[in-house]
Amino acid sequence: MRALIVGCGYVGIALGSELVQRGHEVIGLRRTDVAEGKLKTIGVTPLQGDITKPEDLARLPRDFDWVVNCVSSSHGNAEDYRRVYLEGMRNLLEWLSIKPPKKFVYTSSTSVYAQTDGSLVTESSPTEPAAETARVLLETEKILMQAAKQNIPTVILRVAGIYGPGRGYWFKQFLQGEAKIEGDGKRFLNIVHRDDVAGAIIAALEKGRPGETYNVVDDEPVTQLHVYRWLAETSGRDIPPFAELERQGNRKRGWTNKRISNRKLKSESGYQFKYPTFREGFTAV
Repeated sequence: MRALIVGCGYVGIALGSELVQRGHEVIGLRRTDVAEGKLKTIGVTPLQGDITKPEDLARLPRDFDWVVNCVSSSHGNAEDYRRVYLEGMRNLLEWLSIKPPKKFVYTSSTSVYAQTDGSLVTESSPTEPAAETARVLLETEKILMQAAKQNIPTVILRVAGIYGPGRGYWFKQFLQGEAKIEGDGKRFLNIVHRDDVAGAIIAALEKGRPGETYNVVDDEPVTQLHVYRWLAETSGRDIPPFAELERQGNRKRGWTNKRISNRKLKSESGYQFKYPTFREGFTAV
């Protein structure tokens, strides 16, 4: 297959490397040429272009079997989200409409689920996010699903908090001695290793049903207290101190407490996680 990865960054590079190893031709689109050398090294053909600029897209080749949109926002505010995710998606869909791919996969976010009661969340659970950034992501999903009903076979992946080499909020806070356990520590965290995000994208490209949405999260939603206890015991360090719970703040994803299920992804695609829980993933990191 000839695959285009839009936003070939932290996840995209891992995805591109795996696709190349499987014998696919891979093109990676980025806004800048910062990682051009790295892309070439792993066998990915680099292209430079910004999906927020239709004129950039117009200069690109169109003949792709698979397209993955895994762009990320550099600033994290609602205005940037609207420009990169929503307007960028509109531009991308317009560009692809001339010659649609066989499969289009978009990485959204589990932040569209705003449950705060620790309940089990599936793809059919209500999506009523409080954070404006999450509302933009949900709006982006909706326009994509409209396109799916027309001529672009689309799969949406709602991805949990990503960690991996060089990245991971909870892990890095602990190692830097800056971690605090919020309240009683019983708020659930939902995370996934970068390599499993790449693996889930490939599973969606190969076996995902067009028009469907899948949660991408590891097998075990876990409380913050449990994570930090395990890290302390494993590393021989002290467990972080408890601190007053702040439900408001600067979290990009907003304050939530939920247990997200990956059952649909696993049952329909057969994907098996390389790092089924944080224990295997944090150990690898």
